[in-house]
Amino acid sequence: MGQKVHPYGFRLGTLYGWKSNWFEDRRYGEQVLEDHQIRNHVKKKLYHAGISKVVIERVSDKCTVNIHTARPGILIGKRGAEIEALRKKLADYTSHSIYINVKEVRRAELDAQLVAENIALQLERRVAFRRAMKKAMTSTMKFGAKGIRLECGGRLGGTEMGRRERYAEGRVPLHTLRANVDYGVAEAKTTYGVIGVRCWVFKGDVADRSLREGALSQRAPEDLAR
Repeated sequence: MGQKVHPYGFRLGTLYGWKSNWFEDRRYGEQVLEDHQIRNHVKKKLYHAGISKVVIERVSDKCTVNIHTARPGILIGKRGAEIEALRKKLADYTSHSIYINVKEVRRAELDAQLVAENIALQLERRVAFRRAMKKAMTSTMKFGAKGIRLECGGRLGGTEMGRRERYAEGRVPLHTLRANVDYGVAEAKTTYGVIGVRCWVFKGDVADRSLREGALSQRAPEDLAR
């Protein structure tokens, strides 16, 4: 069962928080669509900036977009020009006042989404998939991860028949709720088709005492790892 359940959704509410934080009674569907459009725009326009995730918070007529990125300098731009242009563009998707917070991802090698996107970028540049995967695994484990699992699927190496290749190092628990497992998915659009990349990064167990006290709502899982 652990192989079929999304690692993030499996731990939602216990270990991780929601990526959209707001309450709406009448315009619920409209605001879900707005969140989807905002995330798509940020991801598409700023893909080169290493966007890990976009967390959206709404209070009355105020919409705060928290962008977690590995390269905040590219996102902000010279004297904040880029982020101001982004704020004006995002204002087209919603009637709420848009506020943008840029949060830096300090160790991109431990972020599963950024690891998956890095491998996908290498595949698009015709780097051998085994080399790209093993290099990412070595780098992630070097930065202190307890385990990593990678999977690539598609016409690997340009072969006629698609297949899957998996590599793993360390341990990645699938059923343990207290395990801080990060998960990311990316696509490499190559000349011979799309190759999917999935990544699981195990950063360590969260202390049971922290779970009981509800400290996870105030602090990130990385701060509570043993």
